[in-house]
Amino acid sequence: MIASFETLKTRVEGSVLHVSIDAPPINLMGPKLVRDLVDLILEFDQNEDIHVAVFKSANPDFFISHVDVTKIAAYREEAGRLTGEASVGMLFRRLSETKVVTIAQIEGRARAIGSEFALACDMRFAARETAIFSQFESAFGLTPGAGGIQHLVRLMGRGRALEALFTAADYDADLAERYGWVNRAIPAAELEGFTTQIAQRIASFPPFATTAIKARVNAIALASEADFRIDSDLFGDAVTNPEVGRRMKLAMQRGFQTRDTELDFGVFGHLDEIEP
Repeated sequence: MIASFETLKTRVEGSVLHVSIDAPPINLMGPKLVRDLVDLILEFDQNEDIHVAVFKSANPDFFISHVDVTKIAAYREEAGRLTGEASVGMLFRRLSETKVVTIAQIEGRARAIGSEFALACDMRFAARETAIFSQFESAFGLTPGAGGIQHLVRLMGRGRALEALFTAADYDADLAERYGWVNRAIPAAELEGFTTQIAQRIASFPPFATTAIKARVNAIALASEADFRIDSDLFGDAVTNPEVGRRMKLAMQRGFQTRDTELDFGVFGHLDEIEP
């Protein structure tokens, strides 16, 4: 039996766990969601019956919008319960290492840490009509701190990763697929059926095989703890920069972290107007 969570709704089908992210109003990554992710990873470590986990959102407009910028210290502290380090990047790396095969089923916005959470999963499938991806940290003066740099360079190559990281722009599902951000862009009406079919197929195979394969792929493609730690520290240090604070304050004044603004939060329409 799977434990209950405050921001995650779970449903078990055989050896597949379906996890719905439900942190209204816009699925910000805050202390409660981080706490539940820590407990879920611990469940993965202990539960021999779960072989595959599919993550989706209860909100069709937002997969995970980004971090709650008003609670950075609190959510980083929650992450430390799992890894001993106040770092969501290290938490996500542990998610990538878990024996459970993880699939992100993405509808709506997955920006900044939302993108990084999806990247930490083993596979990503996105709704063609609605999924949006962005690593907008540079617009605030920040460095992505939860694995975005490590994953995107390996998936996209240097040039495209720098484009995504420097421009801080929104990428739709088709372009994200072309760049390698996601495995596939799929029509929204077909997405759940597709991911369910893949999850059930993988879950039908001997789990010791998928565990061994995942470990070998991680040995080749997953960045080291040291690299994740550097990015996490760069993010944590930059948060204290006065210019970062000024930009965050102005962005909040313009509706950052409210639903209506976040729906159309093309960074070029908001943060490029924040001048020194």
